[in-house]
Amino acid sequence: MIENLPPRIEKELQDYFSKNKIPEEKQKEIRKKVEELYRKSVYEPEEAIGVVTAQSLSEPATQMTMRTYHFAGTAGIQVTLGLPRLLEIFDAKKEPETPMMIVYAKPEYQSPEKIKKLAERIKEVRLREIAVSTEVDISELSVKCKLDLQKMRELEIDPKELPKLLKLRNAEIEVRRDFVIARSKKEDMLSLYRLKSNLLDHHIKGIKGVTQAVVVKEGEEWVIHTLGSNLRKVMEIEGVDPTRTVSNNIFEIQDVLGIEAARNAILKQTQYTMEEQGLFVDVRYIMLLADLMTVSGKIRAIGRYGVAGQKASVLVRASFEETKKHLINAAAKGEIDLMKGTIENIMTNQVIPIGTGAFELVGDIPEKKKSA
Repeated sequence: MIENLPPRIEKELQDYFSKNKIPEEKQKEIRKKVEELYRKSVYEPEEAIGVVTAQSLSEPATQMTMRTYHFAGTAGIQVTLGLPRLLEIFDAKKEPETPMMIVYAKPEYQSPEKIKKLAERIKEVRLREIAVSTEVDISELSVKCKLDLQKMRELEIDPKELPKLLKLRNAEIEVRRDFVIARSKKEDMLSLYRLKSNLLDHHIKGIKGVTQAVVVKEGEEWVIHTLGSNLRKVMEIEGVDPTRTVSNNIFEIQDVLGIEAARNAILKQTQYTMEEQGLFVDVRYIMLLADLMTVSGKIRAIGRYGVAGQKASVLVRASFEETKKHLINAAAKGEIDLMKGTIENIMTNQVIPIGTGAFELVGDIPEKKKSA
């Protein structure tokens, strides 16, 4: 029997008993079951939890498919999942291959019309999306775009505001009724066609980089899935619930919400990626890895430029990658390996400091007296 459960579990038990008015006999049964589960979850002193964690995460990962994309919503937003996504997380990639956000709206915006308007305010609009046709006038060194006024009204874009929005280097912008005319200041064909490309790709409205915004109903709630991410900007938009809106860019989460939020993002996104493939790993292994990646206050990759490459032991660093480099650098700096870890002791055929090998006991054990 366990003498005392941790205070947090004890409090949750007492709250559950009082809330549901559980009889005393039933309380004993529940407590016994909780104690049994807790006892099974406690590891032995000096157990090699790092090795167990590595094995518990790596073995299911070998069963993951190389399927790269998953379609979110009816419009088909492609999101990287499977093994490529897991590598993005553990390698601490600065920019995901397919950055995305899940944007939650406040209760007052939970109607099809309002959520659609909210999605339109989030999605980036470029000039090419409101242009019907484009002409290049070589004699005048100008580019002429015919505008779709009806679409501009739907997107709440005022044609009078276009000259302020369209600021291009080496070009003069003029708006005449439903036409935008850009005249090049340079008299060569290359600059003219470059002007055409820059004009059509110019940002008009919405959040830069968010190329798609799809409205999806999840249960009883309307949610917006985006392709492209800018968490800071989207949280500033009226109607967005900033307490639940998330991005799959872990570094962006760190910049906006801090290292603890980034640690939770690593945890949740690893869980989701594995469960989506039908693989289930104990959350505590993922928690240990997320803690290891963020314990320094910054996000570190698992590989040679992160956790593995910054180990205190010279032999551990050398055993991972770039053996000669680590040994030469350590010799030049006069580094000392204290041999306190597992790998370096295995390499030198010493007793590893885990399990029973973690203890150094010296005792004078008396001989057992022989019976007459």
